Amino acid sequence: MTALARIHAVVEPEARALGFDLVRVVLYGKSEVGDEERTLQVMAERPETGQLLIDECAALSHRISDRLDALEEAGEVLIEGAYRLEVSSPGIDRPLTRPKDFAAWTGHEVRVELTELLDRRRRFRGDLVAFDAATNTVSIEEDGVVYAVPFALIDNAKLVLTDRLIAATRPIDMTGADTIVEEQED
Repeated sequence: MTALARIHAVVEPEARALGFDLVRVVLYGKSEVGDEERTLQVMAERPETGQLLIDECAALSHRISDRLDALEEAGEVLIEGAYRLEVSSPGIDRPLTRPKDFAAWTGHEVRVELTELLDRRRRFRGDLVAFDAATNTVSIEEDGVVYAVPFALIDNAKLVLTDRLIAATRPIDMTGADTIVEEQED
């Protein structure tokens, strides 16, 4: 199991315990020999809204931090050196990481990068036409041509912010967004 897969396996139950679906776990930045601090980015959502409120982000952040600390105390270090934990909602121009994301956002514009060439291309930008669960294939229409992209080849995909996407998205719940909480250092 890769380090990121292990981190995902640790983070997912913490998200589920709070009733959230895990959207993405990514580790950015250089190793401890680099001078850039690493960032563990966790995106999660409430399944019924596709959002995560600020207090929910904080609650998930505390759970993940406590779990990673407990593992480290037990001798399992998942991230070497200093890192920053960032927990957020996926946002309106969200990444598409799971088959259900592609199925849910059919009809919207996407930007997709592949792990290898398909029709001599690695990048596609167009309308998400369909997701075929039987073949695990994403269909993207670009300039009148429909490309069948195997889900397994997708390295990175996200929705493109358009008027159509804004119109189709639920109003964002801004609960707690205007409250500033200052915490004292111990």
